[in-house]
Amino acid sequence: MVLTGRVAALAAIGAVLVAAAAPSWAGILGVTGVVLALALVDVLLAGSPRALRLSRDGDHTARLGTTATVRLSVRNDGRRRVRGLLRDAWPPSAGAVADRVAVDLPAGERRLVETELRPTRRGDRTADRVTVRSLGPLGLAGRQGSHAVPWTVRVLPPFQARRHLPSRLARLREIDGRSAVRVRGQGTEFDSLREYVRGDDVRSIDWRATARHGGVVVRTWRPERDRHVLIVLDTGRTSAGRVGDEPRLDAAIDTALLLGALAARAGDRVDLLAYDRQVRADVPRLDATDVLRRMVGALAVLEPELLETDYRQLTAEILSRAGQHALVVIVTGLDSSAVELGLLPVLGRLTRRHTVMIASVADPRLAELAAGRGDSDAVYAAAAAEHDRLARAQLAELLGRRGAHVVDQPPADLPPAVADAYLELKATGRL
Repeated sequence: MVLTGRVAALAAIGAVLVAAAAPSWAGILGVTGVVLALALVDVLLAGSPRALRLSRDGDHTARLGTTATVRLSVRNDGRRRVRGLLRDAWPPSAGAVADRVAVDLPAGERRLVETELRPTRRGDRTADRVTVRSLGPLGLAGRQGSHAVPWTVRVLPPFQARRHLPSRLARLREIDGRSAVRVRGQGTEFDSLREYVRGDDVRSIDWRATARHGGVVVRTWRPERDRHVLIVLDTGRTSAGRVGDEPRLDAAIDTALLLGALAARAGDRVDLLAYDRQVRADVPRLDATDVLRRMVGALAVLEPELLETDYRQLTAEILSRAGQHALVVIVTGLDSSAVELGLLPVLGRLTRRHTVMIASVADPRLAELAAGRGDSDAVYAAAAAEHDRLARAQLAELLGRRGAHVVDQPPADLPPAVADAYLELKATGRL
C-alpha cells in the first residue's frame, strides 16, 4: 500500500474543520477514520501491478557517446485499469534520459514505453527492476509492485582514433608498394638496387655492386607481410590513473584498436592480450574482416585492476603466445617503481627474441604546470612537474638502451604515434 500527498491534504482539511466546528478527540478520530477508509477503498479499487506482463526489446550495444533505445512492452492481464507511475530503473552510468513515465492502461490492453540511454562509461549496463505504482480512482492511495525484466546494453569503446586510420592506410599502401613506392630496409624480399643518398642505412649498402658500379649502391626491399603483432594492454594499477576526464586504460584501448586495424589490413597476424596478474582479455588471430568487431567486444568490459602487474608472469604469457619473432607492443605506464622493479628485469628476455615497443600515456598537464611561474605555488608545481618529466625521459632512455622502442604521448596523440612507429618499423624492415 502506498499513500499520496492527497491523503495528507485531506487530513489537514479535516483537522481544520474539526478545530473550527467541534474541537475534540472524537472529532480527530472521526476524521482519521474517514481518511483511512477512503484510502483503503482506493487501494481496493486500484489495478494490480502484479497482473502486468512486461518484456523488452531494443538495442543490445551502443558506442560510448551515442544513444541506445530500449523498449518496454507492458500488457495488463488484470481486470482493473492500472493508472499511475512506472519507473524503469537503470544504473546512473547508463544515462537514462527519463526513467519515470505516467501509465494509464485499461484491462487487456498493451502499451510500449521507450527508454533512451546515453551511457557515460564503457562496459555492460544491466537494467534493474521495473516498478509500477497503481493508484485508485481518488488518487489517495494505491498498490506498488516490481518486476524483474532483464536486459543488458554493452557500451563499446568510442574508438576516437578511427579518424587517423585512412591516412595511415594510405601510408601503408605506399610502403607496401601498391603506390609504386619502394623503400630501403632490412626485409628479406629483395626488390632493386639504387644509388646511395644521405640518410640511407649503411647496412643496406651492396659492396659488390658498389665495386662494379663505381659509386655507392644500396639494396631496396619489399616490406614483409604476414608478420606477428602482439598487442599487450597492462590493466594493473597504473592503467587506472586518470588523465583528463578518463583513465589511461581508455587511451590504451584506443591505441590497441587503431594498431590492430592497421596491422590486420597490412596482412600481419594480430593477437590481443590484456593482463595484470591474470589474463583479462585474450583475442587470438585477428584478421582484417572482423578485427574491430572482436577487439571492441573484448575490450568493452575491460576495467583497471588496483594491483601491481606481475611482469614476470606477463613475460611468460607473451613468450608462450609469440614463439617466433614478433612485434610486441606493450601499452603500460612509465611509473618509476613499476618499470624499474617490474619491467626492466624481464625486458631482456623479450628483446632477445622480439621487437618490443613500449607505449605509455603521458599527462599533457605536466607541460602546462612546468611552464607556470605566476607565484610561489606555481613555481613549486612547475618544479614537481619538471622532475616528473625528467624521470619519465630517463625511464624512456633506459628502456631504449635495453632495446625497446618507446612512445610516450598524451592520450589523443598516442594512437597515431604508435601507428606511425609501427609503419616506420615496417618500412625499414625491422619487424
